[in-house]
Amino acid sequence: MTGLIRVLIVDDSAVVRQVLSARLRENPGIDVAGAVADPIFAMDHMNKSWPDVVVLDLEMPRMDGLTFLRKIMEVRPTPVVICSTLTQRGAEKSVEALAAGAVAVIEKPQSGLKKFMETDSGDIVAAVRAAAAAGRRPRRTTPIATAAPARPAVVASPRPKPMVNLVAIGTSTGGTQALEVVLTALQPGVPGVVVVQHMPEKFTAAFAARLDTMCRVHVKEARDGDQVVPGQVLVAPGGKHLEVQRMDTRYRVRVFDGQPVNRHRPSVDVLFRSVAKVAGPDALGVIMTGMGDDGARGLLEMHKAGAYTVAQDEATCVVHGMPREAVALGAVDREAPLSSIAEVIHHHG
Repeated sequence: MTGLIRVLIVDDSAVVRQVLSARLRENPGIDVAGAVADPIFAMDHMNKSWPDVVVLDLEMPRMDGLTFLRKIMEVRPTPVVICSTLTQRGAEKSVEALAAGAVAVIEKPQSGLKKFMETDSGDIVAAVRAAAAAGRRPRRTTPIATAAPARPAVVASPRPKPMVNLVAIGTSTGGTQALEVVLTALQPGVPGVVVVQHMPEKFTAAFAARLDTMCRVHVKEARDGDQVVPGQVLVAPGGKHLEVQRMDTRYRVRVFDGQPVNRHRPSVDVLFRSVAKVAGPDALGVIMTGMGDDGARGLLEMHKAGAYTVAQDEATCVVHGMPREAVALGAVDREAPLSSIAEVIHHHG
């Protein structure tokens, strides 16, 4: 996209509005078009001038953020970044918001301006840029009150592939919705699946729990030592790396601390590289929607080790960055639309 990224901040805390505005305004490509206290004020602002990205609190007076998010998505789908507290309630509401169409979640600043600016502020800038990379929608003049038509489904035909016993999936921006599409389509006998989704600490447990209620496979946040078994999906905990280890003829996961890789913890590259090392042609690698290049080099290692590798196609990605980088490296055997990825996995397993 070209030009400034116009951001509207909606948060009932004056301090948070000040902190986020100050951090975003120091970036030349970002313009804070407004910072308002609640969705009612935001509606007035947006009906006059629609932003490119909305940074949205969830707990606010007069109207909660989740209700407002759904109104935005009904009228004019717009990239929304959720600014949430790291609490159980905050995590659950944030997962609901992601399912409703939010692009990303960041931790709400809990400290003073100085500390946030020095140590904690990188995620907000990255999240806004990632959200903006999803692309601007055409402008419309209709006030917030009407509904827009649903997006059309994408249809694809799969092709059979060799058998595998392990599926590794990596994704980032837009990945929560993409994973919901893929995992809810999986049958109970599918090979064991391990997932890295870029998400803050404490949010992945709520995310996995929600998916578990929707899927025919069992979905859980991974714990150190968990075995990779058919019909189960292990999601890397936020704030921890996850790698796969071999134990005789089976696989288990190692969950551990470590420095961020490609700015992320968990990192898709950490997962994919471990799978390349211990599973080789016994594995299938899938890289899906996300900004940046985390996972591209790891997928190349899987490809070189004999694994079959798949990238989500550009047309169905929220942000095509990660899959594009993997394709550019020659790491991908097949590009597939989101709607066919579950079928590809079943044809391998």
